[in-house]
Amino acid sequence: MLTINNFKILTIYVMSLLYIVVGIKHFTDPIFFLNIMPDYLAYQLELVYLSGFFEILFGVLLIFKSTRFYASWGIILLLLAVFPANIFLYTSEIAQESLGISKNQALIRLPFQIPLILLAYWHSLKNSKRIFSIICGIIFIPTIIYFGSL
Repeated sequence: MLTINNFKILTIYVMSLLYIVVGIKHFTDPIFFLNIMPDYLAYQLELVYLSGFFEILFGVLLIFKSTRFYASWGIILLLLAVFPANIFLYTSEIAQESLGISKNQALIRLPFQIPLILLAYWHSLKNSKRIFSIICGIIFIPTIIYFGSL
């Protein structure tokens, strides 16, 4: 039987895998991420590698109960740190063209940081209210579908 707690564990493993895979992509396809780096940032390639390293690190640490709290908060901080790249993607036609997306698709991408942050926060909690767990369980599904379609 799939309980809310079992579903939460499943979401932890799925999100862990997502962060690890995306983190690896920072090293195997850095151009993808360089295309959405805001012009005003220096050391862009280094920042791509650094953010990829932290995505992998936090993805791995998310798996283990003893480090999950720190990994979750690391993910939240990382999501906030890379948000300017999503804003740049929305405001830059060149960035949109490089990813082959429209301005509307870039706009849709912006609010998806919120469910990712909520999920990371949920994963940081040992115990959470049932309604919050249900909400996070519900937002997990479209979030994964969306990011799986990218």
